[in-house]
Amino acid sequence: MAVAALTTLPLEPFKPLRKKPLPAGRPREWYVSHNRRLKAMRLAIALLDSGVYHPSKADNETIRSTAERIGIHPPSDITCRMVRALIHSSR
Repeated sequence: MAVAALTTLPLEPFKPLRKKPLPAGRPREWYVSHNRRLKAMRLAIALLDSGVYHPSKADNETIRSTAERIGIHPPSDITCRMVRALIHSSR
């Protein structure tokens, strides 16, 4: 006989994981691109959560206003392009 287990979501607010230091000794460009990819991923998730499911709906102004709303620095044009690419690839 199978028994179903119910799980409940915690009522605590989201707590981010503890950050680990990035590996040392890489070229500066690696750190810049790594942080840009992380920022683009955060923005793409926020846009998808807010109902922007198509890259044509995510213009630079929408992406920058989302960045302001979630409390991160305004993204560059390159990062905005990466956000649209991530939204496109999630389909």
